[in-house]
Amino acid sequence: MKRLLLMSLLTISAALSAQKPTEFKLWPNGAPNTNGITTSEQELEKNRISNVSEPTLTVYPAARPNGLAIVACPGGGYARLAMDHEGHDMAQWFNAQGITYAVLKYRMPNGHHDVPLSDAHQAIKLMREHATEWHIGKVGIMGASAGGHLASTAATHYTAETRPDFQILFYPVVSMDLANCHRGSRDNLLGKAPSEDLIKLYSNELQVTADTPPAFIMHSSDDRTVPVSNSVNYYLALVNNKVPACLHTYPIGGHGWGFRDNFTYKRQWTGELEKWLREIQ
Repeated sequence: MKRLLLMSLLTISAALSAQKPTEFKLWPNGAPNTNGITTSEQELEKNRISNVSEPTLTVYPAARPNGLAIVACPGGGYARLAMDHEGHDMAQWFNAQGITYAVLKYRMPNGHHDVPLSDAHQAIKLMREHATEWHIGKVGIMGASAGGHLASTAATHYTAETRPDFQILFYPVVSMDLANCHRGSRDNLLGKAPSEDLIKLYSNELQVTADTPPAFIMHSSDDRTVPVSNSVNYYLALVNNKVPACLHTYPIGGHGWGFRDNFTYKRQWTGELEKWLREIQ
C-alpha cells in the first residue's frame, strides 16, 4: 500500500513539473541551406519519421526550472528519426528535475552534411533566445545513435553563440572511419565516396579540444550496430584534452534502448545521469 502511494505521489509530482509543450518552426523565414528532399514527411512504424525537410523544435518548459535546458536529437541513421523513446518520452523525467527539455526534429542530410548541424545550432540559439522566459542558464545538447553523432558534432563544431554547455550521448555514432563507424549514418551524411578531409572533419574524436563541453556518455558493450569503440575513443579524447567526462558502459543491452523500460540498466543510467546533471548546474 505504501509503495503504491509513493508511486502515485511521484507520478503526480512529475506531472506538476511539466508544462504544455510548444512547437517552434526552426527556420520560419526559410533555412540557409537545403537537403534536396521535396517529398512529404512520412510516418513509419515504431513511431519513426523520415523525409524530414521542415525542422521543428518541441519545447517542454519545466514548471520549477533549475537553470538547465537540453536539446535532444533522436537517432535513426541520418535517414529517419526515433522521435519517442529517444525524444519525447523523456520529457516528463527531465521536467521533474527542473530541466527544460526540447526535442529537435532535424532535417535528414541526404548527402548534404551541413544541414543537420545547422539545425542543431539553430535549436541552441532558439533556446538561448528564450532564456529569460524559461529561466535557462545552461543549454546542453543530447543525442542517441546518429543523433549522438549530431550532438557530438555540435559539441565540437561551434561558434561562440552555438557552443553547448554540456553534452549527453546515448550509444553515439562518433567516428566516420570505416573501422568504427555505422556505415549507414556515414553514407547518409557524407555520401558514398567522401573525401578524407570530410571523413576527418566529421570523426568527432579527432575534433576534441580543451574547449569541448563536458560529456556524459552511455553505451552497451554488446552493441553490434554502433561499436562501443565510438564512445571509448571519444571519451579518451576528452580525457586527453582535460575535458570533464564520464563513460558508462553496460555489458548487455545492444543498441537503441533510449528510455525504454525493457533495458536492464535503465535504473542505473537514469540514476547516474541525474547525479551528473545536479553537479553541472
